[in-house]
Amino acid sequence: MTANQPVRFDPFAYEIHEDPYPLYRRLRDGAPAYLDPEHGFWALSRDDDVRAALNNTLTFSSSGGITLERRAEAVEPMLIETDPPRHTRLRGLVSRAFTPKRVAALEDPIRWLSAELIKPFRDRDSIDVVGDFAARLPMAVISEMLGVPRAEQDELRGHSDAMLHREPGDSQITPAGIDGAMKLYAYFEHLITDRRNDPGGDLVSALLAAGEGDTDLTHSEILGFCFLLLIAGNETTTKLLGNAVFWLHAFPDQRAKLLADPTRIAAGVEEVLRFDTSTQSLARLLTRDVTLHGVTLPQGSKGLLLFGSANRDERRWERADELDITRNPAGHLAFGHGIHHCLGAGLARLEARVALETLLPVLGEYEIDHDGLERVHSANVRGFSRLPVRIV
Repeated sequence: MTANQPVRFDPFAYEIHEDPYPLYRRLRDGAPAYLDPEHGFWALSRDDDVRAALNNTLTFSSSGGITLERRAEAVEPMLIETDPPRHTRLRGLVSRAFTPKRVAALEDPIRWLSAELIKPFRDRDSIDVVGDFAARLPMAVISEMLGVPRAEQDELRGHSDAMLHREPGDSQITPAGIDGAMKLYAYFEHLITDRRNDPGGDLVSALLAAGEGDTDLTHSEILGFCFLLLIAGNETTTKLLGNAVFWLHAFPDQRAKLLADPTRIAAGVEEVLRFDTSTQSLARLLTRDVTLHGVTLPQGSKGLLLFGSANRDERRWERADELDITRNPAGHLAFGHGIHHCLGAGLARLEARVALETLLPVLGEYEIDHDGLERVHSANVRGFSRLPVRIV
């Protein structure tokens, strides 16, 4: 069933989290349809294959969950874990409460929040970009949208962070992660009930209003979306900002271009998304056998669509391993593709642009404390939990 494979891919290995890109290249070149000999999961690494799989929802189903771990049957599937026609219905309803107009209205609040977070930096010679800024801004924005009080935001972010962490070589969510998930669900259970009884101007109230009538969004569906929005909107944007600061230090000529012309920052965000996306992969469940590149991936098996690899595929991108803010990275897969293209992509782009417009001039010619770096250890999300820098 398998061809000779010159590479072994363990998405839970800490060394892969440090730098997956050399191994991704080996996968693309030598095992583009990878089938793990021990655990049976598969992985697709080339841009064409990943894109085709995202377009083929009948074969590459989202119903098994977005991670390799078995999803809990007792938990209502989130929007991202559904296929048409249910996905079509849910996305149509949810998108009414997530319009471009609603997102655009957040620019001024995001700019104000960024400036408030950065104020203390002017009197300091070092900061943790993640702990002091990148983790706090997205959480504040998402919390504002959902109506979460400021005093409760750090606690919710801690629960979210715990869910992502994996122990070395272990695919299972940790006890702390399970506890974090349960506490998040319990929190949103209470919040939804409260907004149903006393609506406000927040997104939860808008979701409840969007579902009124014959096509009601169920309590469980709204709960799943709140959970997804907090995790995706918080974690991925936090990692995007940290990755941007890290790589703009590694490519100082590109940082200089952004400082000289801030109107390029939006393009810089897109290139960082391509170059080192925070969402490295999402899982799919095969509904039939699929043969690609001489390898048969079996029906009923789960595997990963490697967005991070596809975004560095030399078959699509020239100088794929170079960060170049002048390139046109349109079509990158950082936010997925097709019917599951991220609903929050516009918000993530807005947050990252405004954040970097505010942060980069304050950091100036910063230096990274590489000894103090700490990475998130997750099979899906790539980024830093600590990113200490010295402000020069």
